[in-house]
Amino acid sequence: MNTSYKERIARRLTWVTALIFSLVFLIIYLVANYTVIRNIDRELQLEIDKHKEEIFLVDGKIRFLHMDEWEEMEHAQIQLNPIFIEIVDMEGNSMDRSPNLNENYLSFSPEKSENKEAWTQKIGSREVRQRQIPLFNAGKQEGYLLLAKSFADARELLDNLRNVLLLIYPSILISLYLTMRYLAGKSIEPLEKISQKTNQITQENLNERIPETGANDEIGQLSRSINNLLGRLEQALQREQQFTSDTSHELRTPLAVLRGTLEVLIRKPRTAEEYEQKVKTALGSIDRMSTMIDQLLALARVENGKNLVKEELELIAFLEELADQFSLEKQQKVVFQSLLSLPIYVRTNEKSLEMILGNLLENAVKYSQAGDEVFLRVGREKEAFIEVVDSGCGIATEQLDQIFDPFFRAQEALDRGTPGTGLGLAIVKKLAQESGIQLSVRSEIGKGSTFRLDFSAIS
Repeated sequence: MNTSYKERIARRLTWVTALIFSLVFLIIYLVANYTVIRNIDRELQLEIDKHKEEIFLVDGKIRFLHMDEWEEMEHAQIQLNPIFIEIVDMEGNSMDRSPNLNENYLSFSPEKSENKEAWTQKIGSREVRQRQIPLFNAGKQEGYLLLAKSFADARELLDNLRNVLLLIYPSILISLYLTMRYLAGKSIEPLEKISQKTNQITQENLNERIPETGANDEIGQLSRSINNLLGRLEQALQREQQFTSDTSHELRTPLAVLRGTLEVLIRKPRTAEEYEQKVKTALGSIDRMSTMIDQLLALARVENGKNLVKEELELIAFLEELADQFSLEKQQKVVFQSLLSLPIYVRTNEKSLEMILGNLLENAVKYSQAGDEVFLRVGREKEAFIEVVDSGCGIATEQLDQIFDPFFRAQEALDRGTPGTGLGLAIVKKLAQESGIQLSVRSEIGKGSTFRLDFSAIS
């Protein structure tokens, strides 16, 4: 059966407190028991010290020094805390005893005499605390003095203490459980309010937030954490909606071109040249869609991928080879420049860095005039850096924060008819974030752009 959280809290706290109280009560009882016994043993020692000097031998018999004193009323009847005395020989045979023992005899235990131990025992219906000491005459042991003190009052005190502790123990636990249950319920009221408010937030009202208490306690931290989570979810949903809208819009254009071209082809017979032209147009639309889909898949892999494996990479050799390969494939000169003559090592993922630089170089070539040089630089200030520099059309200052958004394309590029999907820089930004690389850009209209990658010390 499922129990509420406040019930579980109350039970756990009650069990823990029950254990603590049981230990405390046990300690109280043991301390009281030890104190009572120690006091009785001390009184026994005082009696022993007093009476062992009052005994002597007469004709080989152990007798009291003042027999009349042992016949006084305090020894002849059971008094409050009476003292019981008995004298025995070496074999434990009783030689004399106090009248208040009546027909009872004290216990004989020579080994406890040697250890000077006291022990509790029953004498008839009485419970007593007893000691035993040897008696000497002319340096020779002749018998033992057995002395006991009533334990009745001490036993009554200890029994009353035990009964009181056992009586109040369940009362304390019941009161404690009810108190804990009430306090637990009051403590989780803010959590219940958070739960109720969270259940009311759906995709339609994701902009709502949980009221924060303002305190910096666990409840306040939980509220802020949930609100931060809702904020991230809201931003992710907005990005997804925008991404879906932009994707459908971008794919709709080449599909419309492809459909229109095919519809024109089937309206009437065409010449071979017209068929060839229309087929090339259709293939161009297909190529554009294929490129866009490839980049969408690459962007999705970056967003959903796990942490990249980083290895040590020497940048100068890597970038020089990349510049030569890109120049050969794109038929556009990429000039490699190293601002240091020494090797530059960083920890990064080689494939991710290659994809980042491939997109940046492709953009640099795309937005530069034919024959213009694109520079790929590497150097070190505090840490290593890479720059991709072009002398193309440049980017307006107000658009620098937007160029890394998916599907964003500057109006100048659209007016000039520069091909592209607007996904390359979005992929660059995601890969840079995953790789721990700081990405920045400087640009000026008509003079070109510089994209810079800074490697941190922990890259």
